[in-house]
Amino acid sequence: MSTIPFTYSTHALPLFYSRYTTNTFARIKPSIRRRFCVYCQIDSKVRTCETKEVQIRRCSPLLESSLLSGNGVVASDEWKAIPDIWRSSAEKYGDKVALIDPYHDPPSTMTYKQLEEAILDFAEGLRVLGVKPEEKIALFADNSCRWLVADQGMMASGAINVVRGTRSSIEELFQIYQHSESVALAVDTPEMFNRIAKSFYAKASMRYIILLWGDKSSLVCEGNKEVPVFTFTEVIDLGRESRMALIDSRDGDNQFKYEAIKSDDIATLVYTSGTTGNPKGVMLTHRNLLHQVKNLWDIVPAEVGDRFLSMLPPWHAYERACEYFIFSYGVEQVYTTVKNLKDDLKQYQPHYLISVPLVYETLYSGIQKQISTSSLIRKLVALTFIRISLAYMECKRIYEGKCLTKNEKQPSYLYSTLEWLWARIVAAIIFPIHMLAKKVVYSKIHSAIGISKAGVSGGGSLPIHVDKFFEAIGVKVQNGYGLTETSPVIAARRPECNVIGSAGHPIRHTKFKVVDYETGEVLPPGSKGILKVTGPALMKGYYKNPSATNQALDGDGWLNTGDIGWIVPHHSTGRSRHSGGVIVLEGRAKDTIVLSTGENVEPGELEEAAMKSTLIQQIVIIGQDKRRLGALIVPNKEEVLKVARELSVIDSNSSDISQEKVTSLLYKELNTWTSDFSFQIGPILVVDDPFTIDNGLMTPTMKIRRDKVVAQYRNQIENLYK
Repeated sequence: MSTIPFTYSTHALPLFYSRYTTNTFARIKPSIRRRFCVYCQIDSKVRTCETKEVQIRRCSPLLESSLLSGNGVVASDEWKAIPDIWRSSAEKYGDKVALIDPYHDPPSTMTYKQLEEAILDFAEGLRVLGVKPEEKIALFADNSCRWLVADQGMMASGAINVVRGTRSSIEELFQIYQHSESVALAVDTPEMFNRIAKSFYAKASMRYIILLWGDKSSLVCEGNKEVPVFTFTEVIDLGRESRMALIDSRDGDNQFKYEAIKSDDIATLVYTSGTTGNPKGVMLTHRNLLHQVKNLWDIVPAEVGDRFLSMLPPWHAYERACEYFIFSYGVEQVYTTVKNLKDDLKQYQPHYLISVPLVYETLYSGIQKQISTSSLIRKLVALTFIRISLAYMECKRIYEGKCLTKNEKQPSYLYSTLEWLWARIVAAIIFPIHMLAKKVVYSKIHSAIGISKAGVSGGGSLPIHVDKFFEAIGVKVQNGYGLTETSPVIAARRPECNVIGSAGHPIRHTKFKVVDYETGEVLPPGSKGILKVTGPALMKGYYKNPSATNQALDGDGWLNTGDIGWIVPHHSTGRSRHSGGVIVLEGRAKDTIVLSTGENVEPGELEEAAMKSTLIQQIVIIGQDKRRLGALIVPNKEEVLKVARELSVIDSNSSDISQEKVTSLLYKELNTWTSDFSFQIGPILVVDDPFTIDNGLMTPTMKIRRDKVVAQYRNQIENLYK
């Protein structure tokens, strides 16, 4: 007898199981197209031909290796797809707690074995619902354990997930869904879906909806029978029953043909935050993300049992890659929120916090506020200790050779030796005071925020004063750099080489070069220009946007980051001898302001300096095509009132202050903090309402949308310059 396979395509429903067969699945649209093979078995004696439909499925090679054993795929212990990490982690750390999710209903704690099982069940549940290899499923949800299971279940099924958070606008979510050609939608809660339901039901084609949290009865549009809705638990149950049925089935191997997910297959579409223009769909492959998993240990040497606190949007490439990485090392992750961060830092005492600069700025402001509201003696003691510790760390950086320099010419051996000796002597003199400060003041800060090993900052520029402050009080903060298009981490400071003010060395297998803005000529170390990068983390391209892909990636595989920066020259002696090769960022090329005088200004440096003021909550420097710079400022109202009372600008009991007086105080602050710059800020516009994600003036990753701010206040800006 011989077996001849034929690939064929037709309209058919997937196999359904259990109690869902007659009710829930009757609502699945019959227009779902299914791929399958027809096997024709020919018996030479009987001369009969029997045909059987065999559905094509795709699975993660190591995670579901048993499914591939009968399909001619050679088993391997090497990770080929991101979901493969769960098999390795379950085998190594099975009963250890993987994650704690205390703020959802119900609160969840999962071990590594339970996490693997949930991912396998969710993946199989999607197959039962009819998902096909390489189909897109939109996942619009925030950070939680169920997000992780859904994300990995989608990848493990061979589908491509399209991710975004719940705080994006309806228009943006709809645009992403339509542009990605998603066929189904997974949402966070009924409240989130109710917000977008009218638009999606009217305009989007949805095969089904999956609700991660909450009850279907809370959906305002649950009456729409055309699109079935499944809860997270129902998908898990479907998958578990299907897996059991396949195991029990004698001819299970003949129902499906399994193919292995390949490393170069697209794992996810991540739409860029879009500080300017419309978001673009970045295609990241399993190989891209696995490069992160395999190489981030150089930056974060995680150990089994280390506790991480997670609060960033999980769809953001930075948080996502870090989560995949840490779970491959047996750590414990605790989910928190912005509202609960302060309490959770104290309660859980995390070894690591992976977050964005804004979080560290908030912690810094909170500590400074606590010091400023202390008694006069406590305040003077704390501030004196901090100044001495800052000086001590400055000397320490000099004698350890971890300072920045643009100078290609290295200092003489004699000068380097004398400088080293001077720094050593000064450091030795003030070291006892620094140690006393750690015991008297800094230990209390440590007990309040934990972060006993390191805080890792990425997704934006870390202000230098915040960077130096945490270094002074003994909280290690390692800054990193990356883009969605690079999966994302391409450079970061190592624990043993934490060069303040830099983004650290390139990670393994990654190369940088700096090119001239106009000519594209490669510049020597120490010269400022546009950063370009190449390596295995670079995206496959922008989805359905070849022109944008060609603009970003050149023919030699170099990505134009759009960032301005330079590379520290290599020195064998002197204060920069261990800093050679680190990347230093100085802003975005497209943020450059060109004054009417023809002068170019990088607003990022001025904004960072101005943000040192406790009176300024947010600031956007303006001045494109004007004679001088201006600024839009959101004041810190509490601090403004406090300073106004202290300076007797208003009565000590007054809670009101005029706009003119606020503007005057802000002018003085700007002059104080930006006096060292060659460009000074002229007219300022005081803005009452903060720039937020909800009002569309910040990206979901908490970066100010400069173009939208300028557009919203265009008339006021014009009047400002009149």
